Amino acid sequence: MKIAEHIHSLAAEGRLLADAAEEAGTGAPVPTCPDWQVRDLLRHTAMVHTWAAAFVTEGHTSYVPDAREPDLDGPALLDRFRAGHRLLVEALERAPEDLDCWAFFAAPSPLAFWARRQAHETTIHRVDAESARGGALSPVASARAVDGIDELLQGFHARPKSRVRTDAPRTLRVRATDTDTVWTVRLSTEPPAAVREDGPSALPPADCELSATAQELYLTLWNRRPLTALTVTGDPALARLWRERSSVTWS
Repeated sequence: MKIAEHIHSLAAEGRLLADAAEEAGTGAPVPTCPDWQVRDLLRHTAMVHTWAAAFVTEGHTSYVPDAREPDLDGPALLDRFRAGHRLLVEALERAPEDLDCWAFFAAPSPLAFWARRQAHETTIHRVDAESARGGALSPVASARAVDGIDELLQGFHARPKSRVRTDAPRTLRVRATDTDTVWTVRLSTEPPAAVREDGPSALPPADCELSATAQELYLTLWNRRPLTALTVTGDPALARLWRERSSVTWS
C-alpha cells in the first residue's frame, strides 16, 4: 500500500476510534483488552500518537522513550486524543519523502514505516473502542488487512523479541480465503520466518493451517477475535501457541 493510503486510513480510523470511545464512555470495559477501560485505551493511543509524531517532526535517528500517558479523563481526554491524532496525521502529510528518523523494523523508508505502523496501530485500537461500545465493527478492507498481516508476521514477529517459538521445527500456514494470499511461517527456537505467496499455488503440507477472510485473520492474529473465527486444520497446538505467545506489548 502507498504512504498516502496509510495516512488516509490513519485519519479515518482515528475518527472512528474517538467516536466509538465517546459513545461508550471512558469508564466502559474493553472486551478485547480485559484489563482496560476506555480511558486506558485513549490514554495509551494518545501517548503512542504523540510519540510517533515526535520522530516524524523532530527527526530523531535513535530511540527516544515515550512521554507519559495524559492524566486526563472524560471530555478532556477525548479532546486530547483527537488533537494528538490530528497532529500525527498532519505531521505525516507534511513530512518529506526523504525523512530520516528511527524505525524499529525494516521498511521502504522511515516515512513509510511510521505511516503504516500508525495506521495499523489505530485500526486495532479502533476495534477495541468499538468492542467497548458494542454493535457491529467497522470493516477492514481486504488489502489493508493483508498489509496488516504482513506487518505482523514479517515485521513484529521477525524481531528477536518474538516469543512464538517451538523446540522442534514446525510450520504454520496462514491463508486468506478472499485474496489467495498465503503466508508460510517457519517456527523454531529462532524468531519466526514468514514467507508470503500470492495466487493459487501448490505448497507442501504445513503442521497447522489457519484460514479465513483477510479481515478475520488480521483481527484474530492480533488477538481481537477468538480462534473460533478461523478454520484451523492440522495440529491445533500451534494455533494455541500463537494465541498464548504472540501478544505485542508496549514495554
